Parts: sequence; structure tokens; C-alpha cells
Amino acid sequence: MTREEEDLLVEQVAGAYRPRVGDATIGYHKAWHDLDAEGRIRAYELARVQRPLEAALDSEGLSSTARAVLARILAATDS
Repeated sequence: MTREEEDLLVEQVAGAYRPRVGDATIGYHKAWHDLDAEGRIRAYELARVQRPLEAALDSEGLSSTARAVLARILAATDS
């Protein structure tokens, strides 16, 4: 894998998006399985940097991960 290909996978894994498996289970991003241990550490470190930046830009101070979790909680309580 080239460095550019790995960088793309790292960006995908560091993001808040996680696929749904069934109705309730949140799965791993497919790119996770394509990264080696070093790539997974890079993704983790990138996510640690991104979350506070996302929260700083959000009017309510929430990261994209916090928004995704809150949306799932609110959807579950509306049912």
C-alpha cells in the first residue's frame, strides 16, 4: 500500500462515521481492517486532535462523535 492510500484509510478511520450492523449495533469502519498497527495508532492520534477542533467549531461545543451519539440517543427515546 502506498503512503497516500494509507493516509486515506487513516482519515476514514479517524472520522466519526461508523456503519450500522442491523438496527442497533455499530460496526468498525471497513478501513480499520486494512490498516496495520501503526496505521491504527495514526488514526487514533488524528481523531484525538480532530475532536476538540470539531467541538470548538460547533455552536453547542459537540464533536462529530458526540453529535452522532446524541442523535442515536434522541432517536431511541422518540420511538
